Amino acid sequence: MKKPNVEALVGTWVEELLAGSERELVDVEFVKEGPNWVLRVLLDKPDGIDIEDCQEVSMALSERLDEEDPIPQAYSLEVSSPGLERPLKKASDYQRFVGETVNLRTYSAVDGRKKFTGTLLGLEEGMVRLELESGPIAIPFDQVAKANLHVEF
Repeated sequence: MKKPNVEALVGTWVEELLAGSERELVDVEFVKEGPNWVLRVLLDKPDGIDIEDCQEVSMALSERLDEEDPIPQAYSLEVSSPGLERPLKKASDYQRFVGETVNLRTYSAVDGRKKFTGTLLGLEEGMVRLELESGPIAIPFDQVAKANLHVEF
């Protein structure tokens, strides 16, 4: 099965597992890391995900993966929290984290650059709005290659 299909299929299964709970699916990745394949599922909930949440979803998902067997090669399953620098994937993430500092990278240059760090103002009419040191900017949502919360220590 092709990589995007695995991610979409597993995402659907995880959404079914999480239905009716506070937990949400943040992302599914099926990636090659060195010689190994990793199926990574990131979960979150309002007060933070814990080890019991990850274990419960991991066990249920593992059973489903064993039954359906959509991945022909060997792989490791990881179910975890997205961490402090949580990725922003869905349109709802751009509303939920308004006021937070984010790192954002675009596919092609916007105003002469591809990397931005600023305060998230939201997502309106297909445009991600950020407040940069130089002022506000609007970036087309479909040009966002990667976005995540920015954490300074």
